[in-house]
Amino acid sequence: MDPAYLAEITEYIAMGMGVTLKVFGVTLLFSIPLGILCALGKLSSFRIIHAVLGVYTWIFRGTPLLLQLFFTYYGLPIITGGAIQLGPEVAAYITFVFNYGAYFTEIFRAGIQSIGRGQYEASKALGMSPWETMRRIILPQAVKVILPPLGNESINLIKDTALCSVIAVTEILKNAKRIMSRDFDITALVIAALIYLALTFIVIQVFRHLEKRYSYYSIK
Repeated sequence: MDPAYLAEITEYIAMGMGVTLKVFGVTLLFSIPLGILCALGKLSSFRIIHAVLGVYTWIFRGTPLLLQLFFTYYGLPIITGGAIQLGPEVAAYITFVFNYGAYFTEIFRAGIQSIGRGQYEASKALGMSPWETMRRIILPQAVKVILPPLGNESINLIKDTALCSVIAVTEILKNAKRIMSRDFDITALVIAALIYLALTFIVIQVFRHLEKRYSYYSIK
């Protein structure tokens, strides 16, 4: 294999990594707070909020992410008569945030519920408000439970960004497919796979570090 050719196609494929990382970063930046808020909503005593959030998580966890991308990019303009027309990247951001927000909602809900009632009672005895209890007592301990599934979802997110290619987002896989179609060679796909492996390896290492950092919390 010609080294010059490998360098050329690797550079071109890597150009799509910027978009991949943007989708990854924007999704985590907005879906994690969304997941926390929705988890707290599902744990609240307000039945309407609980029902609405139940429908939200059911829809976004129960339908394929690919279908959701198609709906956001192609379906919204049809439904709204052209009033809402989103660019490919914006459609990807919105879809990924709501999709992963639904998964993170259940992860955070389970993590918060794993904390024993004694923690709430102790913080109440110390005169803490419900918000202080959640921020200073519950969430720091829940992080230990949340991190492993959160890490798994982050790895899935890196891989799922490849789906953006179906709505013309120029990311890693899109560039690799262009080269493969041009040269009738699968080398571009192998390079794309190596890039995804490198990115997932970094995510794994980051979450391993976070798990060690929070390992001093013990759930009673």
